[in-house]
Amino acid sequence: MSDVLHTTSDGVTRITLNRPEAMNALTWDQREFIIGLLAEASADPAVRAVVITANGKGFCAGADLRGAPATGDRVAGDVARTIRRGAQRFIAAVLDCEKPVIAAVNGTAAGIGAHLAFACDLVIAAESARFIEVFVRRGLVPDGGGAYLLPRLIGPQRAKELMFFGDALPAAEAERLGLVNRVVPDEDLAKTAREWADRLAQGPTRALTLTKQLVNASLDSDRATAFAAEATAQEINMTTADANEGVASFVERRTPKYRGL
Repeated sequence: MSDVLHTTSDGVTRITLNRPEAMNALTWDQREFIIGLLAEASADPAVRAVVITANGKGFCAGADLRGAPATGDRVAGDVARTIRRGAQRFIAAVLDCEKPVIAAVNGTAAGIGAHLAFACDLVIAAESARFIEVFVRRGLVPDGGGAYLLPRLIGPQRAKELMFFGDALPAAEAERLGLVNRVVPDEDLAKTAREWADRLAQGPTRALTLTKQLVNASLDSDRATAFAAEATAQEINMTTADANEGVASFVERRTPKYRGL
């Protein structure tokens, strides 16, 4: 679809929001399409990393509900169902993608757009980027996993400050708080994202997948559960060709050549 561009080359799938005239506000159809692309990336051995970015001056201005399916007169439960099927399912698709996902944030990320970035495994922001918990400005409760993601990233007090006031957070401040891994000049954003994605695509893909799953699950686990999951993940990982290659290359004192298998 023209509103979402996607390419796969050298092990990297690049997903680009392409509604610059609407600051890349997300429609229902776009969300469904991206959910499908992330599922395909998980299942395709040729894909070893994913980059999500956007064209124009905005990364994503939030949700554009004009493309949502018609529901007729609203009854109790409709709103909750829409959120579960839409925004929450979308953010879960990023969190559950079996390949590492990089957000390359090129401009304003507001509402679900901010949560899309925060759900990614790594976040690179252009200097002009900013993040806005815009919901309070509309008299709304944050959705799309915001109240789940932010406290885990920056703690409850900082999360409440962003959500209560809805102030724009510049990229440099987002990096200081820990919401962003790296801030780069606008002209270097695509280059940096490409370099990071290429490094991931040359890494031990299954080990990265298991590492992502361990870290995400640890935020909701006690120590015993986390330790058990870690041991099981390493047991599974040691059956992969890349793990054997990593050990062999260490013994033989050479650079490993990982194939994602």
